Amino acid sequence: MKVKAVLFFLTGLIQFSVFAQSKQSLTQYAKPIIGTENMGHTFPGATVPFGSVQLSPDTDTIPYEVNNKYTGTVYKYCAGYQYDDPTVVGFSHTHFSGTGHSDLGDFLIMPTVGKLQLNPGTEDKPETGYRSRFSHQNETAEPGYYKVKLDDHNILAEMTATTRTGFHQYTFPKSDEAHVILDLMAGIYNYDDKNVWTFVRVENDTLVTGYRQTHGWARTRTVYFAMSFSKPIKEYGARNYAKPQAYRGFWRKFDQTKNFPDLAGKQLRMYFNFKTEADDKILIKFALSPVSTANAIENMKAEIPHWDFDRTKREAQDTWNKELGKIQIQTTSREEMVNFYTAMYHAALMPTVYMDVNGEYKGLDQNVHRAAGFVNHTSLSLWDTFRAFHPYLNIVNPKRNDDIVKSMLAHYDESVLDMLPIWSHYANDNWCMSGYHAVSVIADAAIKGNATFDLDKALDACVTTAKRRSYEGIGYYMDLGYIPQDKNGVSVSTTLEYAYDDWCIAQLAKKVNREDVYQEFLKRSKNWVNVYDRSIGFMRPRLSDGKFKKEFDVLKTDGQGFIEGNAWNFSLYVPHDPAGMIEAMGGKKRFAAHLDSLFTMHLPDEFFAETEDITREGIIGNYVHGNEPAHHVAYLYNWTDQPWKTQQRVRMILKHQYHDGPAGLGGNDDAGQMSAWYVFSSLGFYPVAPGSDQYSLGSPSVKNATINLENGKTFVVEAIDQSDKNVYVKKVMLNNQLLNRRYITHDEIMRGGKITFVMSAKPAK
Repeated sequence: MKVKAVLFFLTGLIQFSVFAQSKQSLTQYAKPIIGTENMGHTFPGATVPFGSVQLSPDTDTIPYEVNNKYTGTVYKYCAGYQYDDPTVVGFSHTHFSGTGHSDLGDFLIMPTVGKLQLNPGTEDKPETGYRSRFSHQNETAEPGYYKVKLDDHNILAEMTATTRTGFHQYTFPKSDEAHVILDLMAGIYNYDDKNVWTFVRVENDTLVTGYRQTHGWARTRTVYFAMSFSKPIKEYGARNYAKPQAYRGFWRKFDQTKNFPDLAGKQLRMYFNFKTEADDKILIKFALSPVSTANAIENMKAEIPHWDFDRTKREAQDTWNKELGKIQIQTTSREEMVNFYTAMYHAALMPTVYMDVNGEYKGLDQNVHRAAGFVNHTSLSLWDTFRAFHPYLNIVNPKRNDDIVKSMLAHYDESVLDMLPIWSHYANDNWCMSGYHAVSVIADAAIKGNATFDLDKALDACVTTAKRRSYEGIGYYMDLGYIPQDKNGVSVSTTLEYAYDDWCIAQLAKKVNREDVYQEFLKRSKNWVNVYDRSIGFMRPRLSDGKFKKEFDVLKTDGQGFIEGNAWNFSLYVPHDPAGMIEAMGGKKRFAAHLDSLFTMHLPDEFFAETEDITREGIIGNYVHGNEPAHHVAYLYNWTDQPWKTQQRVRMILKHQYHDGPAGLGGNDDAGQMSAWYVFSSLGFYPVAPGSDQYSLGSPSVKNATINLENGKTFVVEAIDQSDKNVYVKKVMLNNQLLNRRYITHDEIMRGGKITFVMSAKPAK
């Protein structure tokens, strides 16, 4: 038995080793279902890397509020899908991945048979509406492809996608009452008056066009569509669920409920009827555009000029294989392969392309623009993604990141407030979260040599944004060196974030030799000291009179001056000056003990009960990995005399917070940030301070990795004597030379070469 076990283990190692050198499909290791249970907030549906369309099932229709009160339960549905739900409501075309707030869920389609029902029904009684029960046994979720059996209707639903077009394939039973429902009322984080207006035009018996305008997280958001059927519509109709308008003109001359081709209203649901034989397939191409229905049609024709579903599926999965193939790895287990490539998959879902095939997009000024020399992107969750996601792109996808920076600079040009984006969202800024972290993304790209944009112009945009006195306490910050708690409820965390962002501006200014700007923002970057209370060893809110707030709890996450975190986690947020922070906190020995306490103490539930973005599964001790502000913290041991603790903590987090099941993420993936952390840390290094060219060393979990760089070179990570027990690093070699520092540089990676970690079960003290 022992011999068999050894042989099985060795066989597994050989398999994973050989695989990395082969051309086998990497999509087999990427599991979109991971993160769909609990608070990962990922979706399982079909999309392509950074695609405009995310065609995915929605499993319930929880309203955002009832009787003007936030429901709370809706938070589970930020991505539209919860793994534990027993029913599917339908398949909508736009979704966020891993976010802690939401929107979208546009243009929900549901195929049905039998009596026509235009309401969605309820989870406990799906037969009262158009939704359907389903089983995970009859569900498949792969990169670029999703399939599920709709049990109540005996319909097999399949979908794939291109960048701008969703492709549906529904296999029907024999029926004289086959329907395709288009719900233009459905949405994520929905409420009664979210729809501003909807317009639908039935162009002919196979083509439908229109648009939907909503207000909410994005104040003014319009999405255009073109919907094409493979089979002629037998008949169609609509119902308007909106309250009667006071004045409706003379459209009452027509019966708009049945076979009327020109429809408009706030709350529309449509149906399209067909007669089907057993195993008849009805295919639907559904293209989106930010600009017009004409552009949506053009997008559809350009991306899917045929009706070959399998071909589009193959092309989508080929695209994913190319994206995932940018890093090839060898591991000691299949679970690690799955976790790694799923992380890469999740790190390629957002931001999304926001531009038609002709280059047109709608700008922040609500006018139509044409992108010149770049691909315009939207859905930039910058409070999350500046930390590791954008540095990750600067290595594996530098052209994409350059396009994203140019998108942010276009956003600035279109802004009447003269500000870079805070949270870019479909020709809007939803202003979500704190800081002005676009400057971090810009500076990081510039410092790492990944900038084809005008650096001086970019610096001007950064400076102007950072001096917008009317925005979230910036005026107080400039005058006092901190934001007073009596003026802003998240004063401490925002002060800390501004200080880091200001350091980024300083680095960019130094890059372009603008000494005056460099000195100004370097001085501002030291403002973190103004909210540090030496008497207690924590960051603490200060009032307008300069005094620290008396009532203060270092464990609580609400009402203490921090956004989505407590003093224990945010007091460590000085990524640009760890040495200065450590000195202020009592030196290396005392600081290391403080970090030890963070990871080993217990944080009772009561201290984060009011913060929905922090849940138990994302916490280790008092370290909150399921939310982003502390993502760099495990690497801070590198600035003490105990770097082996970084190695031990990183490997512990990798094992504890990432798994290969539906509940495999310990918190919101947050537009790929959680996943980017995993990829970096698995490779053995991490960007503690984006805007610097340094990556802090940790403990790789892979046996071997080859990063295939866009410049044609490769950078190899090798871990000798890798195992679950050998989490410590005995020594590090860079290109066969002993590395006597705790970081590598971006240039060392991009030049190509090899970094070798010699692993051990004992720390190298």
